[in-house]
Amino acid sequence: MRIRPVSAVPRSRPDRVRRRGPRRGVALALTALLVVPVPACREAITVPPGAPTPWPAALADRWRWQWQLTGPVDVTVDADVFLLDPVATTSTETAALRAKGRRLVCQVRVGTYATGDPDATRFPAAVRGAAVPGRAGSRFLDVRRWDSLAPVLADRFRLCRGKGFGAVALADADGYRHRSGFPLGFDDQLLFNRRLAGLARQLDLSPGLVDDLAQVAALAPDFDFAVNQECVRRRECAKLLPFADAHKPVFHVEYTGDPVDFCVTTVGYGFASIRKDRALDAWREPCPLP
Repeated sequence: MRIRPVSAVPRSRPDRVRRRGPRRGVALALTALLVVPVPACREAITVPPGAPTPWPAALADRWRWQWQLTGPVDVTVDADVFLLDPVATTSTETAALRAKGRRLVCQVRVGTYATGDPDATRFPAAVRGAAVPGRAGSRFLDVRRWDSLAPVLADRFRLCRGKGFGAVALADADGYRHRSGFPLGFDDQLLFNRRLAGLARQLDLSPGLVDDLAQVAALAPDFDFAVNQECVRRRECAKLLPFADAHKPVFHVEYTGDPVDFCVTTVGYGFASIRKDRALDAWREPCPLP
């Protein structure tokens, strides 16, 4: 039976959460585990490069993962799953990771583009929307224009496959929640995201959804895994249960807080959780395996 934790309650320190009652025993157990090495699950990849990554249901809550988008890829990190930038990551690095049996996931921004992207000029002016807050040079895309976007995004997916990735995590797949410059609705986004999941499968990639929690219940059947940022801090972890209950991996990260505290929540939900810096460099602090 899956443990369904209660919501976090703030301490006097804003970057920590507290558990009461029977959770204390779990917290003590996790504290002990955090200082004792726990061997990661090692399920060797038996599919060739370019084939979709398999996610055995029996290992859904056993994955150790790494998310690195900046700096040279550290191929020595003790993780089973690596979420990486497909442009910056070299074929040499992906080959080294695959030789160790690691599963490789490329992160592709599907609802935005940056002026520095190698394929930025391929997006027609009609699909370029408002600036993305906090990200200089980035703009939203009109996800209703599938015929204009699909060829560019398909080539992004092919780049992933060509470098040996077996899965793709779709980021910025929630433009309808922002001032994108277009009248995007919930259903527009839902259709776009489902089309992308289908496109990934056509290109032999396992599709994963990054955030977009409001649509998780509708999209969980279409995707193989989820990636989430800060569901503990935002008190939204229960929204990811459609993935966990279907024995699909949930790769979760917190940027603040003590893992001794937030791991109580996420390990109970069956998530693979880590603490990272927002720069998403090589440093990580994982939660223990259950």
